[in-house]
Amino acid sequence: MTPMKWFFSFLKKYRGKMILGICMTTAVSVLSVVNPYLSGQIVDRVIQGGEYDLLLPMIGCLLGVTVVMGALRFLFQLVFETASQGVLYDMRDKVYRKLLEEDFAFYNKKRTGDLMSRQTGDMDAIRHFVAYVIYVVYQSVLMFVFALIMIFTVNTKLAAAMLLVLPFTALTTYFQSKEVHPAFQRNRDCFSSLNTFVQENVSGNRVVRAFSKEDYEMEKFEAENDKFRNAQVDASKIWMKYVPVFEVLSYVLNIILMLYGGYMVIAGEISLGQLVTVNGYLWMLNNPLRQAGWLVNDTSNFVTSVEKIYNTYVEEPDVKTPVSGVVKKHLKGAVEFRNVSYRADDEDIVMDVNFKVEPGQTVGIIGSTGAGKSTIMNLLCRFYDTTEGDVLVDGVNVRDMDLYNLRDNIGMAMQDVFLFSDTIEGNIAYGRPDCSFEEVKRAAVMADANHFISALPEGYDTIVGERGVGLSGGQKQRISLARALLKDPSILILDDTTSAVDMETESYIQSQLKKIEKDCTIFVIAYRISSIKDADLILVMDNGRIIEQGTHEELVAAGGYYATAFRHQYGEIPKEITERKGEA
Repeated sequence: MTPMKWFFSFLKKYRGKMILGICMTTAVSVLSVVNPYLSGQIVDRVIQGGEYDLLLPMIGCLLGVTVVMGALRFLFQLVFETASQGVLYDMRDKVYRKLLEEDFAFYNKKRTGDLMSRQTGDMDAIRHFVAYVIYVVYQSVLMFVFALIMIFTVNTKLAAAMLLVLPFTALTTYFQSKEVHPAFQRNRDCFSSLNTFVQENVSGNRVVRAFSKEDYEMEKFEAENDKFRNAQVDASKIWMKYVPVFEVLSYVLNIILMLYGGYMVIAGEISLGQLVTVNGYLWMLNNPLRQAGWLVNDTSNFVTSVEKIYNTYVEEPDVKTPVSGVVKKHLKGAVEFRNVSYRADDEDIVMDVNFKVEPGQTVGIIGSTGAGKSTIMNLLCRFYDTTEGDVLVDGVNVRDMDLYNLRDNIGMAMQDVFLFSDTIEGNIAYGRPDCSFEEVKRAAVMADANHFISALPEGYDTIVGERGVGLSGGQKQRISLARALLKDPSILILDDTTSAVDMETESYIQSQLKKIEKDCTIFVIAYRISSIKDADLILVMDNGRIIEQGTHEELVAAGGYYATAFRHQYGEIPKEITERKGEA
């Protein structure tokens, strides 16, 4: 499907309104020829012919046609605007739904500002085309044609003289359309880049201020702003080059009428009234010529916007839910990784990972930064698909499971905590918006968040800022944990969730997690040994591989990476563990 066919698939739904609008536009264009004709008749028959009894009926007819045209023009503008808003609503909804279906790889490549530009500036260019450009182009063509026909009925030679302008108009339109399209491409690209820059800097303004980089960021902004301005100026130069040509061509029509038409009146070939009639039709020729340059610009802007939106829309995610995926209302929580490897951008992220977890067990994952800890959890949630091997949940390959059903059974407190600009209650209840307040509070108590939430002026109704601005790192982590717990998941993933809380809070949270262990398989990614030492299975990762696995006591006794990390965090290894290692 081409971008234009995709666009017309949305417009098709409103073809009834569009046809009605086109019919009313046609009626207005037809009625536009009446008043110039009547004006000529008034000059010839009333002023020069003395038929004064025709004056009032003709004036009444002029007024009536004007009123009808005004009413029809208002109605068809309303119809086109309504259709444009409908197309915009449907298209924006469709594109947004597709964005929600995209996988992590898509968002890793795309910039937020670019995607926002697709939903704002580009969408508005499409709305403008449907609401205005379509009927103006159609009406301009009709008026030009009707005016020429009426001038031919007055005098063939005068009409033929005016036709001499048409080839020059068509040639100018062709050359402008060829130049303006790439200019609008650059324009939209620069707008997206500027939009991205502003979005990133507004979101990260605290970092900018913390490092006193306002001047540096202002220089970068000015560079982006200059690019956008230059793109706009380049596009304007095209308009400056061609729009005056259309103006000159429209004035040429005036010159032809005044000189050649005036000569024909003096020579007696046409009457003064006929000259007035042709002069009335002249605006129907001039107006389309003057608007031609602007309409070419608007049309090129529309085409560019459709192409950009469509190119974003057609990108298919690598991770898709199967057509008839396995659906289980409540998973047991058994997890197995079989020879799992994952590669991205020609780099091995995870290699030959093997482990098995029974329902209700707690698994601790530890390792250096970039070891692949979060990646294997992303593979479990099927945010990415494995390059090799299989990830199984309850004995079923996650590739064969319904994607939404799988993730609905997983609660995840992510490493990068994201809170919406909503109440604290709304953020906690995000996974279950229909739950009761008592359930929200119970989850907050389990996450040790209830006491600080209750201390806030508006409690659970407190609006948190964008991304949780106004809360400490530990408070955001606990809200994120409460959000995950409220889902009552079969599998709970805690990705470095307690790194910003004190040891006492961490101990309390661990005691609360033990209460749900029987019904939930828990994965804990952490850097602190205290967060995972009581786990049923501990996986030690390094450079994408599991280099050690076992219980806390087994790994300390093995004297490897885990034992070294334990020694660094706790000092010397307890004597009884060392003696046990020697006996082994």
